[in-house]
Amino acid sequence: MITIGSIIYLKGGSQKMMILNRGPILEQENKKVMFDYAACKYPLGLVGEEIFYFNTENIARVVFEGYSDEDEIRFQELYQDMLKNLDNDIVRGEVTSDDLNLKS
Repeated sequence: MITIGSIIYLKGGSQKMMILNRGPILEQENKKVMFDYAACKYPLGLVGEEIFYFNTENIARVVFEGYSDEDEIRFQELYQDMLKNLDNDIVRGEVTSDDLNLKS
C-alpha cells in the first residue's frame, strides 16, 4: 500500500499525481464503489473538485514515497482487516483507459 503524500505516475499518463486518500468509497450509478486510491495532480494539489480515483494496478511508477511511521504501519494492519470484513454492498471500482488519460 502506498502512503499518503506519495508521488506517482499512472499507466499511460505523463502527469505526476499525489496520493490523497486510500480506500475511498463513493456512490456511482446507485452503487457503493471502492477504489484503492484518490489523488490530485502534482504540483498543483487539490484544485476544486478534481480528484482522480484508481487502483494499484493502474500505477506505472512511484516517484516518491510519502512519510511513514508506526502509525502508518498500524493503519495498514487495520486497513487489511477492514478489507476482509468489507460490506458486500461495496464493489471494487473499475478504471478505464480514458479515466487514466492524464497528460500534463
